[in-house]
Amino acid sequence: MKSIPARGALVLCCLLAVLACAQSGERAFRQLEEELPTPNSWRTASGAPGPGYWQQRADYEIEVELDEETHRITGSETITYRNNSPDALSYLWVQLDANRHSHHSDATRTATAPNLHGISLDALERLLHRESYDTGLTITRVADGEGENLPHSIVRTMMRVDLRQPLEPGGTTRLRIDWHYTLIDATLVSARSGYEHFEEDGNRIYEVAQWFPRMASYTDDRGWHHKQFIGHGEFTLEFGDYRVRITVPEDHIVAATGVLQNPDEVMSREQRERLEEAQGAADPVFIVTPGEARENQADVARGRRSWVFHAEKVRDFAFASSRKFIWDAMGYDINGNRGLAMSFYPNEGEPLWSRYSTRTIVHTLDVYSRHTFDYPYPVSISVNGPVYGMEYPMICFNGPRPEKDGTYSRNTKYSLITVIMHEIGHNFFPMIVNSDERQWTWMDEGLNTFMQFLAEQEWEEKYPSGRGEPHRITGYMTSGNQVPIMSNSESILQFGNNAYGKPATAINVLRETVLGRDLFDFAFREYSRRWMFKRPQPADFFRTMEDASGVDLDWFWRGWFYSTDHVDQSITDLRRFRMDTLDPVVDRARTRREREEAPESITRIRNRDAMRLIESHPELADFYNSHDDLEVTDRDREAYRKLIDRLEPAHRDILKSEAFFYVLEVENAGGVVMPVIVRIRYEDGSSEIREFPAEIWRRDSKRISKLLILNREVESVELDPHLQIADADRENNHFPRRIEKERFRPRSPGGPGSNPMRKAAGEKRSED
Repeated sequence: MKSIPARGALVLCCLLAVLACAQSGERAFRQLEEELPTPNSWRTASGAPGPGYWQQRADYEIEVELDEETHRITGSETITYRNNSPDALSYLWVQLDANRHSHHSDATRTATAPNLHGISLDALERLLHRESYDTGLTITRVADGEGENLPHSIVRTMMRVDLRQPLEPGGTTRLRIDWHYTLIDATLVSARSGYEHFEEDGNRIYEVAQWFPRMASYTDDRGWHHKQFIGHGEFTLEFGDYRVRITVPEDHIVAATGVLQNPDEVMSREQRERLEEAQGAADPVFIVTPGEARENQADVARGRRSWVFHAEKVRDFAFASSRKFIWDAMGYDINGNRGLAMSFYPNEGEPLWSRYSTRTIVHTLDVYSRHTFDYPYPVSISVNGPVYGMEYPMICFNGPRPEKDGTYSRNTKYSLITVIMHEIGHNFFPMIVNSDERQWTWMDEGLNTFMQFLAEQEWEEKYPSGRGEPHRITGYMTSGNQVPIMSNSESILQFGNNAYGKPATAINVLRETVLGRDLFDFAFREYSRRWMFKRPQPADFFRTMEDASGVDLDWFWRGWFYSTDHVDQSITDLRRFRMDTLDPVVDRARTRREREEAPESITRIRNRDAMRLIESHPELADFYNSHDDLEVTDRDREAYRKLIDRLEPAHRDILKSEAFFYVLEVENAGGVVMPVIVRIRYEDGSSEIREFPAEIWRRDSKRISKLLILNREVESVELDPHLQIADADRENNHFPRRIEKERFRPRSPGGPGSNPMRKAAGEKRSED
C-alpha cells in the first residue's frame, strides 16, 4: 500500500472526523419524511384531515337477552352499513372478538408455557379452567336486509360476509345477524368481559363487552382491518348510532353506553326523582341506596324486564347488569354540555366507591376537556365488577375494592382513583379520537396515560403517580428487553412500559422540557380537535404537533418512538480558562502564585534535604541559575504601555475583564439526543440553570462542548437537576463526581401493601 505523507494523513484524519461527526448528527436529526406516508387529499402534510377525508359508518339495532342460569346472551342485530369510500366492496368483514377464547383462536394456540415451578394453587386453578373452557360466538344466521341468507366464512375472530353484488361508493346495505355466546367467569379467565359469582349471596355481576358481531374498519391507509384479535391489540371500529334492547331478570339494574329510553318501565318513581335531583347536585346522590341493593339481592325475582338505550356517534357498546348494584350519580357541566356521571357497584365496594368513583369521573372529564375538547356525551359511567380496568364509550369497568371489613390500603385507594381516571379518559382517546388500537396501542394508551398523569397531579399535590415522571421510565429504557414504541401491538415485549409508560413519559417530557407548556398545550388541543370522531394515524399526530407548535420534532420522534436507545448525558470534563491581561506585572505575579501553589511531586518532597552537585561545585552555576523569568523589567513595562496605546478602547476593556471561560464537555452515552440542562453552582453559594436545546447535538450526536463565560468561580455543575429528561445514570451528571447516597432496608413484615387503616381501627377498638 502506498504511504501517505504526514500532512496528507493529517488532512485525511480531519476529513474523516468531520464526516463521522456529520453522520453522527445525521442519524439523530435525520428527517422523518422517508418514514412517514406521503401526504394526500385525505391526510395532509400539516397533519390535518384533508378535503377528501372519508370514513365508513355502521349503525346498529340490537336485541339481546341475558340468561342468568346459563350465563348465555342471545342476540339479534341489524347493521346498516354505509360505504363512504371510493371503492366498490364485494364483501364485508365483521369482528367476532369473543372467539378469542376458543381453543382454535390464535390467542390460545400461540400462548406460551407459564413457569410451573412454584406455581400457586390459584394460578393453577385459572390455568386448568382456561384449558377446559372453549367457547365463542355461535352464528346462527347471516342475512341481508330482505332476510335472504348470505354466504359467510368465519376466520377465527373474523367473519367475511359475501355480498350478492358489490356495494358501490356512497351505497348502503344491511346485515342481519343472529348469535349466542356463553359468558365466562372473569375471575378465573383474564378477560375484558364476563361475570363474577358471589358465594355469600349466590348473585353475580355481569360486565358484557365485545359481545356482538361488529363491523371491521375499512380505511384509506390499509383497506380492511382484519388482524386477528389475540388480546393486546384492542379495537379498530367505525362510528355509528346504536339502539339496544337489553332483556335481563326484572330485579337487575343495568348500566350501558348511551341514554336510557324507557325509565318509566324499569325504574321506580322514587328512583327517577332521585336521578332528576342528581342532575344539579353538588355531591353524588344515591339512585339505589346500599340498603336497597342489599334487599334487592336477597330476594331473587323471576320475571324479565327490558332496558332500552340509545347512543349517537359512538364506535362500540357495552353494558353491565346485576341485582347487587348500588347506583349513585351527580351532574356535570362542561361548558354548557350537561350530563350525568354515574357509578354502579355492590356493597362489597363500600365505603370506597361511594366516596371516590363518581367524583373521580367528574374530575377526569374536567381536566381532559380543558386540555383537549369538551366532553360531548350525555353520560359517563364507572362500574365495579370482575374486570379490573376496561373502557367503552360512556362506560368503563373498574376492579379495586376495600377489604371485607371496609378498610382499605393506601394502594387500593389510589389504584381505584387511578384506574377510573384512566378508563374514563379513554372516552377521549380512542373513543372519540378514533385511533387504530389493534395496530398502534400507544396512540390511545400512551396519550391517555399522559392525560391521566395530568389529572392525577391536579387531584392532590403528592399524588403517587406510577407513570409520567421521567425518572420512572429509565429502568425500562435501559433494560435491553424492549422494542420501539412504533411496533405493532402484538409484537411488544413489555406491554405496560412500552405502550403506556414510555409514550406517556415522552409526551410529558415534550410538554415540560422540549416545547414548554404553552406551545405544547396549543398543539395537543389542535391535534385532539382536528381528529375528533375521525381516525388519526401516527403521522397525523407527529405532523400536527410540529405544525401547530412551529418546532421541528423529528429528532424527538426518532429517538423516543423509533429507537430503543435511552437518555444518558455524561459530563466528561470541565475546564476553566482565564485570559491574561498582557500586563507583565499582573500576569507574572499570578504565574508566580500559581507555581507556588502547584502540588509538589513525591520525588521532590523526599529529595528536599539531599545534597546537590551545584551546591558542592558553585563554579557550575551560570546566568540561568540566578535568572528570574518572572521578574518585570522597565523594558517590559514600556512595551506594555506602548501596546495599550495602540489598542482600541473596546479591546482595552476586554483586557480588563475578569471573566471566567469554562468549557463544558458532555457525552451522549445513551443515544437519545435531548436538551442539555445544566445547574451551575458558584463558590459564593449562588446557582443558576442554563438550558440548551437538543439541536446542540445536530453536528455530532455523540459529544459536544459548550463555552460558558461567567463572572464567578464555579464550584460544581450538574446535568438535569430537576429530573426532566429521563436521564438513566445520575452518577455521571455531576462534575466533579460526587458520592451517590442510597439506603437499603432489611426485609420486615408489613410492606407497602399493608393496611394501616385496619391497624388504626383495631387500635381504636382496643382503646374503647
